[in-house]
Amino acid sequence: MYDFDRITDRRGTDSLKHDFAVEYGLPADVLPLWVADMDFPVAREITEALTERVNHGIYGYSDVKADYAEIVADWYGRHFSWRPEADWLVKTPGVVAALAMAVRAFTEPGDAVLIQPPVYRPFFGVVRNNGRKVVENTLVLKDGHYEIDFEDFEQKVRSEKVRLFILCSPHNPVGRVWTEQELLRVGEICGKYDVMIVSDEIHCDLVRPGYIHTPLLKALPGLKDQCVQCTAPSKTFNLAGLQVSNIWIPDPKKRKMFTREMDAAGLSLLNSLGLVAARAAFQHGDQWLKECLEYLEGNYRLIREETEEHLPGVKLTEAEGTYFAWLDFSGLGISDETLNDRLIHRGKLWLDAGTIFGKEAGNCFQRLAYVSPRSVIKDAMERMRKSLYEAE
Repeated sequence: MYDFDRITDRRGTDSLKHDFAVEYGLPADVLPLWVADMDFPVAREITEALTERVNHGIYGYSDVKADYAEIVADWYGRHFSWRPEADWLVKTPGVVAALAMAVRAFTEPGDAVLIQPPVYRPFFGVVRNNGRKVVENTLVLKDGHYEIDFEDFEQKVRSEKVRLFILCSPHNPVGRVWTEQELLRVGEICGKYDVMIVSDEIHCDLVRPGYIHTPLLKALPGLKDQCVQCTAPSKTFNLAGLQVSNIWIPDPKKRKMFTREMDAAGLSLLNSLGLVAARAAFQHGDQWLKECLEYLEGNYRLIREETEEHLPGVKLTEAEGTYFAWLDFSGLGISDETLNDRLIHRGKLWLDAGTIFGKEAGNCFQRLAYVSPRSVIKDAMERMRKSLYEAE
Protein backbone atom coordinates (compact mmCIF):
# COMPACT_ATOMS: atom_id res chain seq x y z
CA MET A 1 0.00 0.00 0.00
CA TYR A 2 1.17 3.51 -0.80
CA ASP A 3 0.38 6.59 1.29
CA PHE A 4 -0.91 9.33 -1.01
CA ASP A 5 -2.16 11.39 1.93
CA ARG A 6 1.36 12.11 3.17
CA ILE A 7 2.48 15.70 2.72
CA THR A 8 5.97 16.04 1.25
CA ASP A 9 7.47 19.52 1.55
CA ARG A 10 8.91 20.27 -1.90
CA ARG A 11 9.96 23.82 -1.15
CA GLY A 12 13.67 24.46 -1.45
CA THR A 13 14.19 21.65 -3.98
CA ASP A 14 14.24 23.92 -7.06
CA SER A 15 10.74 22.67 -7.86
CA LEU A 16 9.24 24.63 -10.76
CA LYS A 17 5.83 24.12 -9.18
CA HIS A 18 6.70 25.20 -5.62
CA ASP A 19 9.80 27.42 -5.74
CA PHE A 20 9.24 29.89 -8.58
CA ALA A 21 6.05 31.79 -7.79
CA VAL A 22 7.91 35.07 -7.25
CA GLU A 23 9.79 34.66 -10.53
CA TYR A 24 6.39 34.31 -12.22
CA GLY A 25 5.22 37.54 -10.59
CA LEU A 26 2.99 35.84 -7.99
CA PRO A 27 2.86 35.93 -4.18
CA ALA A 28 5.44 33.68 -2.54
CA ASP A 29 2.77 31.94 -0.41
CA VAL A 30 0.45 31.00 -3.27
CA LEU A 31 -0.81 27.38 -3.36
CA PRO A 32 0.38 25.93 -6.71
CA LEU A 33 -1.92 23.52 -8.55
CA TRP A 34 -1.09 24.68 -12.04
CA VAL A 35 1.56 22.44 -13.55
CA ALA A 36 1.22 18.74 -14.48
CA ASP A 37 3.49 17.59 -11.67
CA MET A 38 2.40 15.21 -8.89
CA ASP A 39 3.08 15.92 -5.22
CA PHE A 40 3.27 12.16 -4.56
CA PRO A 41 6.56 10.29 -4.08
CA VAL A 42 7.20 7.79 -6.86
CA ALA A 43 6.79 4.04 -6.48
CA ARG A 44 9.36 2.60 -4.08
CA GLU A 45 10.59 0.25 -6.81
CA ILE A 46 11.64 3.27 -8.87
CA THR A 47 13.44 4.84 -5.92
CA GLU A 48 15.21 1.56 -5.18
CA ALA A 49 16.40 1.25 -8.78
CA LEU A 50 17.63 4.85 -8.79
CA THR A 51 19.35 4.42 -5.42
CA GLU A 52 21.22 1.37 -6.66
CA ARG A 53 22.35 3.27 -9.74
CA VAL A 54 23.34 6.38 -7.76
CA ASN A 55 25.36 4.29 -5.31
CA HIS A 56 27.39 3.00 -8.24
CA GLY A 57 28.84 6.50 -8.36
CA ILE A 58 29.48 6.91 -12.09
CA TYR A 59 27.00 8.64 -14.40
CA GLY A 60 28.50 8.39 -17.85
CA TYR A 61 26.77 8.24 -21.23
CA SER A 62 24.08 5.57 -21.16
CA ASP A 63 21.60 3.87 -23.44
CA VAL A 64 19.30 0.87 -23.10
CA LYS A 65 19.54 -2.61 -24.56
CA ALA A 66 16.91 -4.06 -26.89
CA ASP A 67 14.94 -5.48 -23.96
CA TYR A 68 13.83 -1.95 -22.99
CA ALA A 69 11.49 -1.76 -25.99
CA GLU A 70 10.06 -5.13 -25.02
CA ILE A 71 9.48 -3.98 -21.43
CA VAL A 72 7.57 -0.93 -22.65
CA ALA A 73 5.66 -3.04 -25.19
CA ASP A 74 4.73 -5.45 -22.40
CA TRP A 75 3.22 -2.50 -20.49
CA TYR A 76 1.04 -1.63 -23.47
CA GLY A 77 0.11 -5.25 -23.89
CA ARG A 78 -1.05 -5.49 -20.27
CA HIS A 79 -2.89 -2.18 -20.16
CA PHE A 80 -4.16 -1.63 -23.70
CA SER A 81 -4.22 -5.08 -25.33
CA TRP A 82 -1.86 -3.75 -27.99
CA ARG A 83 1.88 -4.18 -28.52
CA PRO A 84 4.04 -1.77 -30.51
CA GLU A 85 6.93 -3.30 -32.43
CA ALA A 86 10.39 -2.76 -30.98
CA ASP A 87 11.88 -1.24 -34.12
CA TRP A 88 9.24 1.53 -34.12
CA LEU A 89 10.77 3.08 -30.99
CA VAL A 90 12.65 6.36 -30.94
CA LYS A 91 13.59 7.76 -27.52
CA THR A 92 13.50 11.53 -26.93
CA PRO A 93 13.99 13.74 -23.85
CA GLY A 94 10.33 14.76 -23.91
CA VAL A 95 7.09 14.68 -25.85
CA VAL A 96 7.19 18.42 -26.63
CA ALA A 97 10.64 17.93 -28.16
CA ALA A 98 9.19 15.07 -30.20
CA LEU A 99 6.31 17.25 -31.41
CA ALA A 100 8.80 19.87 -32.57
CA MET A 101 10.89 17.24 -34.36
CA ALA A 102 7.77 15.90 -36.07
CA VAL A 103 6.72 19.37 -37.25
CA ARG A 104 10.19 19.91 -38.72
CA ALA A 105 10.44 16.43 -40.22
CA PHE A 106 7.03 16.13 -41.86
CA THR A 107 6.24 19.70 -42.95
CA GLU A 108 7.96 22.60 -44.67
CA PRO A 109 8.12 26.24 -43.52
CA GLY A 110 4.77 27.89 -44.20
CA ASP A 111 2.83 24.61 -44.15
CA ALA A 112 -0.40 24.38 -42.15
CA VAL A 113 -0.59 22.30 -38.97
CA LEU A 114 -3.97 21.64 -37.35
CA ILE A 115 -4.57 21.62 -33.59
CA GLN A 116 -7.71 21.51 -31.43
CA PRO A 117 -7.99 24.26 -28.81
CA PRO A 118 -8.44 24.62 -25.96
CA VAL A 119 -5.24 22.58 -25.97
CA TYR A 120 -1.88 22.26 -24.25
CA ARG A 121 -0.05 25.54 -24.87
CA PRO A 122 3.19 24.11 -26.39
CA PHE A 123 1.15 22.83 -29.36
CA PHE A 124 0.95 26.44 -30.55
CA GLY A 125 4.65 27.04 -29.94
CA VAL A 126 6.07 24.01 -31.74
CA VAL A 127 4.15 25.08 -34.84
CA ARG A 128 4.69 28.85 -34.84
CA ASN A 129 8.27 28.78 -33.60
CA ASN A 130 9.19 26.51 -36.48
CA GLY A 131 7.71 28.83 -39.07
CA ARG A 132 4.55 26.83 -39.76
CA LYS A 133 0.94 28.04 -39.77
CA VAL A 134 -1.45 27.15 -36.93
CA VAL A 135 -4.91 26.08 -38.08
CA GLU A 136 -7.50 25.68 -35.32
CA ASN A 137 -10.30 23.13 -35.23
CA THR A 138 -11.84 24.38 -32.00
CA LEU A 139 -13.52 21.74 -29.86
CA VAL A 140 -17.22 22.25 -29.26
CA LEU A 141 -18.57 22.35 -25.70
CA LYS A 142 -22.02 20.78 -25.69
CA ASP A 143 -23.93 19.92 -22.52
CA GLY A 144 -20.72 19.90 -20.48
CA HIS A 145 -18.98 17.62 -22.96
CA TYR A 146 -16.43 18.49 -25.64
CA GLU A 147 -16.81 17.13 -29.17
CA ILE A 148 -14.86 17.36 -32.42
CA ASP A 149 -16.56 19.39 -35.14
CA PHE A 150 -15.71 16.98 -37.94
CA GLU A 151 -17.33 19.13 -40.62
CA ASP A 152 -15.04 22.01 -39.65
CA PHE A 153 -12.12 19.58 -39.29
CA GLU A 154 -12.41 18.36 -42.87
CA GLN A 155 -13.15 21.84 -44.24
CA LYS A 156 -10.00 23.23 -42.57
CA VAL A 157 -7.86 20.32 -43.74
CA ARG A 158 -9.06 20.82 -47.31
CA SER A 159 -9.09 24.60 -47.57
CA GLU A 160 -5.88 25.25 -45.60
CA LYS A 161 -4.01 22.32 -47.21
CA VAL A 162 -3.10 20.97 -43.79
CA ARG A 163 -0.04 18.70 -43.84
CA LEU A 164 0.04 17.56 -40.20
CA PHE A 165 -2.47 17.16 -37.37
CA ILE A 166 -1.37 17.13 -33.72
CA LEU A 167 -3.88 15.12 -31.69
CA CYS A 168 -4.02 15.34 -27.89
CA SER A 169 -5.23 11.96 -26.62
CA PRO A 170 -6.43 11.99 -23.87
CA HIS A 171 -7.05 15.67 -24.33
CA ASN A 172 -5.37 18.25 -22.13
CA PRO A 173 -7.05 20.30 -20.66
CA VAL A 174 -10.66 19.26 -21.41
CA GLY A 175 -10.22 15.64 -20.30
CA ARG A 176 -11.75 13.87 -23.28
CA VAL A 177 -10.78 10.26 -23.94
CA TRP A 178 -11.47 9.89 -27.63
CA THR A 179 -13.56 6.89 -28.63
CA GLU A 180 -12.41 4.42 -31.24
CA GLN A 181 -15.16 5.73 -33.53
CA GLU A 182 -13.84 9.29 -33.21
CA LEU A 183 -10.32 8.14 -33.98
CA LEU A 184 -11.55 6.23 -37.02
CA ARG A 185 -13.24 9.40 -38.31
CA VAL A 186 -10.00 11.34 -37.79
CA GLY A 187 -8.15 8.62 -39.69
CA GLU A 188 -10.68 8.67 -42.50
CA ILE A 189 -10.23 12.40 -43.08
CA CYS A 190 -6.45 12.41 -42.65
CA GLY A 191 -6.10 9.40 -44.93
CA LYS A 192 -8.23 11.06 -47.58
CA TYR A 193 -6.08 14.20 -47.64
CA ASP A 194 -2.70 12.59 -46.89
CA VAL A 195 -2.28 14.32 -43.52
CA MET A 196 0.27 13.04 -40.99
CA ILE A 197 -1.15 12.41 -37.52
CA VAL A 198 1.06 12.97 -34.49
CA SER A 199 -0.67 11.86 -31.31
CA ASP A 200 0.43 13.14 -27.89
CA GLU A 201 -0.61 10.29 -25.57
CA ILE A 202 1.40 11.31 -22.52
CA HIS A 203 -1.72 10.96 -20.30
CA CYS A 204 -2.82 7.61 -21.77
CA ASP A 205 -2.51 5.73 -18.46
CA LEU A 206 -4.53 8.33 -16.56
CA VAL A 207 -8.11 7.42 -17.46
CA ARG A 208 -11.10 7.57 -15.13
CA PRO A 209 -13.31 4.53 -14.41
CA GLY A 210 -15.68 3.66 -17.21
CA TYR A 211 -13.48 5.01 -20.01
CA ILE A 212 -10.95 3.26 -22.24
CA HIS A 213 -7.99 4.86 -23.97
CA THR A 214 -7.34 3.54 -27.48
CA PRO A 215 -3.79 4.07 -28.78
CA LEU A 216 -3.77 5.75 -32.18
CA LEU A 217 -1.77 2.94 -33.77
CA LYS A 218 -4.21 0.38 -32.40
CA ALA A 219 -7.17 2.29 -33.82
CA LEU A 220 -5.61 2.95 -37.22
CA PRO A 221 -3.40 -0.01 -38.18
CA GLY A 222 -4.11 0.55 -41.87
CA LEU A 223 -2.86 4.12 -41.60
CA LYS A 224 0.19 3.40 -39.46
CA ASP A 225 2.66 4.81 -42.00
CA GLN A 226 1.00 8.22 -41.52
CA CYS A 227 1.05 8.06 -37.72
CA VAL A 228 3.42 8.97 -34.91
CA GLN A 229 2.43 8.04 -31.34
CA CYS A 230 4.14 9.94 -28.50
CA THR A 231 4.22 8.35 -25.05
CA ALA A 232 6.21 8.73 -21.83
CA PRO A 233 6.38 7.54 -18.22
CA SER A 234 6.59 11.14 -17.02
CA LYS A 235 2.95 11.93 -16.18
CA THR A 236 2.00 8.37 -15.25
CA PHE A 237 4.80 7.85 -12.73
CA ASN A 238 5.76 11.46 -11.84
CA LEU A 239 9.10 11.32 -13.67
CA ALA A 240 8.90 14.50 -15.76
CA GLY A 241 12.21 15.86 -14.47
CA LEU A 242 14.07 12.76 -15.64
CA GLN A 243 13.22 13.45 -19.29
CA VAL A 244 12.52 10.18 -21.10
CA SER A 245 9.83 9.72 -23.75
CA ASN A 246 9.02 6.82 -26.05
CA ILE A 247 7.97 7.76 -29.57
CA TRP A 248 6.55 5.10 -31.88
CA ILE A 249 7.03 5.59 -35.65
CA PRO A 250 6.14 2.50 -37.70
CA ASP A 251 7.23 3.71 -41.15
CA PRO A 252 11.04 3.33 -41.58
CA LYS A 253 11.24 6.30 -43.94
CA LYS A 254 9.32 8.57 -41.56
CA ARG A 255 11.40 7.30 -38.66
CA LYS A 256 14.59 8.24 -40.51
CA MET A 257 13.20 11.71 -41.30
CA PHE A 258 12.38 12.16 -37.61
CA THR A 259 15.79 11.02 -36.33
CA ARG A 260 17.50 13.24 -38.90
CA GLU A 261 15.84 16.24 -37.26
CA MET A 262 16.94 14.99 -33.86
CA ASP A 263 20.51 14.80 -35.11
CA ALA A 264 20.24 18.30 -36.53
CA ALA A 265 19.08 19.58 -33.13
CA GLY A 266 21.90 17.78 -31.32
CA LEU A 267 19.59 15.39 -29.48
CA SER A 268 21.16 11.98 -28.95
CA LEU A 269 21.60 10.10 -25.66
CA LEU A 270 19.16 10.59 -22.81
CA ASN A 271 19.44 11.08 -19.05
CA SER A 272 20.99 7.90 -17.66
CA LEU A 273 18.92 8.01 -14.46
CA GLY A 274 15.77 8.65 -16.47
CA LEU A 275 16.31 5.42 -18.37
CA VAL A 276 16.78 3.52 -15.09
CA ALA A 277 13.57 5.04 -13.70
CA ALA A 278 11.57 4.35 -16.85
CA ARG A 279 12.60 0.70 -16.93
CA ALA A 280 11.67 0.22 -13.27
CA ALA A 281 8.35 2.02 -13.74
CA PHE A 282 7.20 -0.11 -16.67
CA GLN A 283 8.35 -3.32 -15.00
CA HIS A 284 7.11 -2.71 -11.45
CA GLY A 285 4.72 0.26 -11.47
CA ASP A 286 1.37 -1.49 -11.98
CA GLN A 287 0.29 -1.56 -8.33
CA TRP A 288 1.43 2.00 -7.60
CA LEU A 289 -0.54 3.27 -10.62
CA LYS A 290 -3.63 1.29 -9.61
CA GLU A 291 -3.61 2.86 -6.15
CA CYS A 292 -2.78 6.29 -7.52
CA LEU A 293 -5.73 6.22 -9.92
CA GLU A 294 -8.06 5.20 -7.10
CA TYR A 295 -6.78 8.09 -4.99
CA LEU A 296 -7.10 10.58 -7.84
CA GLU A 297 -10.69 9.49 -8.37
CA GLY A 298 -11.36 10.45 -4.77
CA ASN A 299 -9.79 13.85 -5.38
CA TYR A 300 -11.95 14.35 -8.45
CA ARG A 301 -15.13 13.44 -6.57
CA LEU A 302 -14.18 15.96 -3.89
CA ILE A 303 -13.77 18.72 -6.48
CA ARG A 304 -17.11 17.84 -8.04
CA GLU A 305 -18.90 17.85 -4.69
CA GLU A 306 -17.31 21.12 -3.58
CA THR A 307 -18.14 22.76 -6.91
CA GLU A 308 -21.76 21.65 -6.88
CA GLU A 309 -22.35 22.53 -3.22
CA HIS A 310 -20.25 25.63 -2.62
CA LEU A 311 -19.39 27.30 -5.95
CA PRO A 312 -22.58 28.66 -7.53
CA GLY A 313 -21.95 29.88 -11.06
CA VAL A 314 -18.99 27.51 -11.53
CA LYS A 315 -19.25 24.32 -13.61
CA LEU A 316 -16.91 21.35 -13.67
CA THR A 317 -16.51 19.77 -17.09
CA GLU A 318 -16.85 16.02 -16.64
CA ALA A 319 -13.37 14.60 -17.18
CA GLU A 320 -12.81 11.21 -18.77
CA GLY A 321 -9.03 11.18 -18.51
CA THR A 322 -5.92 13.12 -17.39
CA TYR A 323 -5.66 14.50 -13.84
CA PHE A 324 -7.01 17.96 -14.58
CA ALA A 325 -10.23 19.60 -13.44
CA TRP A 326 -11.40 21.97 -16.20
CA LEU A 327 -13.55 24.57 -14.44
CA ASP A 328 -15.91 27.00 -16.17
CA PHE A 329 -16.33 30.29 -14.26
CA SER A 330 -18.33 32.09 -16.96
CA GLY A 331 -21.50 31.86 -14.84
CA LEU A 332 -20.01 34.36 -12.40
CA GLY A 333 -20.18 37.15 -14.98
CA ILE A 334 -16.68 38.43 -14.29
CA SER A 335 -13.72 38.92 -16.64
CA ASP A 336 -10.71 36.63 -16.93
CA GLU A 337 -8.57 39.39 -15.42
CA THR A 338 -10.84 39.74 -12.38
CA LEU A 339 -11.06 35.97 -11.98
CA ASN A 340 -7.28 35.55 -12.04
CA ASP A 341 -6.77 38.43 -9.64
CA ARG A 342 -9.24 37.02 -7.13
CA LEU A 343 -7.85 33.49 -7.27
CA ILE A 344 -4.22 34.57 -7.01
CA HIS A 345 -4.32 37.57 -4.69
CA ARG A 346 -7.43 36.93 -2.60
CA GLY A 347 -7.39 33.14 -2.52
CA LYS A 348 -3.60 32.68 -2.90
CA LEU A 349 -4.40 29.90 -5.38
CA TRP A 350 -2.31 29.36 -8.51
CA LEU A 351 -4.13 27.59 -11.33
CA ASP A 352 -3.63 27.75 -15.11
CA ALA A 353 -5.83 30.37 -16.79
CA GLY A 354 -7.87 28.82 -19.59
CA THR A 355 -6.82 31.43 -22.13
CA ILE A 356 -3.29 29.95 -22.35
CA PHE A 357 -4.91 26.92 -24.00
CA GLY A 358 -6.55 29.04 -26.68
CA LYS A 359 -7.67 32.62 -26.25
CA GLU A 360 -11.31 32.24 -27.23
CA ALA A 361 -11.87 28.60 -26.31
CA GLY A 362 -10.48 29.07 -22.80
CA ASN A 363 -12.38 32.23 -21.86
CA CYS A 364 -13.24 32.19 -18.12
CA PHE A 365 -11.90 28.68 -17.60
CA GLN A 366 -9.19 27.49 -15.21
CA ARG A 367 -7.25 24.22 -15.15
CA LEU A 368 -6.57 22.63 -11.76
CA ALA A 369 -4.13 19.70 -11.47
CA TYR A 370 -5.53 17.55 -8.65
CA VAL A 371 -2.38 15.48 -8.09
CA SER A 372 -1.76 16.42 -4.47
CA PRO A 373 -2.80 14.94 -1.11
CA ARG A 374 -6.53 15.29 -0.46
CA SER A 375 -6.03 17.80 2.32
CA VAL A 376 -4.32 20.09 -0.20
CA ILE A 377 -7.18 19.74 -2.68
CA LYS A 378 -9.68 20.47 0.11
CA ASP A 379 -7.68 23.58 1.02
CA ALA A 380 -7.65 24.66 -2.62
CA MET A 381 -11.42 24.42 -2.93
CA GLU A 382 -11.88 26.44 0.27
CA ARG A 383 -9.51 29.10 -1.06
CA MET A 384 -11.47 29.17 -4.28
CA ARG A 385 -14.75 29.67 -2.45
CA LYS A 386 -13.33 32.49 -0.32
CA SER A 387 -11.73 34.22 -3.28
CA LEU A 388 -14.97 34.26 -5.27
CA TYR A 389 -17.71 34.92 -2.72
CA GLU A 390 -16.24 36.53 0.38
CA ALA A 391 -15.50 40.23 0.54
CA GLU A 392 -11.95 41.29 1.27
